[in-house]
Amino acid sequence: MNDEGRRRAGDPIRLLLADDHPVVRAGLRAVLDTEPDFRVVAEAATAERAVALAAAGGFDVVLMDLQFGPGMHGAQATAAITAAAGAPRVLILTTYDSDADILAAVEAGASGYLLKDAPPEELAAAVRTAAAGRSALAPAVAHRLMDRMRTPAEALTKRELEVLQLLGEGLSNQQISKKLFLSQATVKSHLVHIYAKLGVDSRTSAVAAATARRLIRR
Repeated sequence: MNDEGRRRAGDPIRLLLADDHPVVRAGLRAVLDTEPDFRVVAEAATAERAVALAAAGGFDVVLMDLQFGPGMHGAQATAAITAAAGAPRVLILTTYDSDADILAAVEAGASGYLLKDAPPEELAAAVRTAAAGRSALAPAVAHRLMDRMRTPAEALTKRELEVLQLLGEGLSNQQISKKLFLSQATVKSHLVHIYAKLGVDSRTSAVAAATARRLIRR
């Protein structure tokens, strides 16, 4: 984004809403339009469209869903948007609060992570915080990240969470290796570490334990 596209003091915070559900976008617009310092500039029904619009400039904050169905994932779109110089801030707004989703979004460069059941005042505060260049995390999300920091030896790595997520989706070791571009031996090694950290001895038990602890999404 060039200097002309940057927000100046006193200007409204320009927003891009990225969600594949029209009803959700309409609800967000209705809530955000009540804030005098916000202006919803555009909407995107796909992650790919959000990336294209963000690249064109004119936005300060992108409210990004994680799941868009077929095509690009919200975390992938976040990484593509934030990689550009002068990029807008990305605030994840989703129904998912698993460790796998949170870590993927944070690593992709998201400035914040909020759940869709957040009250309007919390959403507005998060948008302003993100626009100011600070981190805006839902309390539950911040708590989960703090728990990981307190017990790093027990926490699953991002790669282990990726393997576990695919395991939960019913993929075989061979399918996981192709999906993540890993050797089958490496996948087996990750599974050994996953089992040890979760205190289980089977794929079924690992998925059940991870789901109960909200490490992965089901």
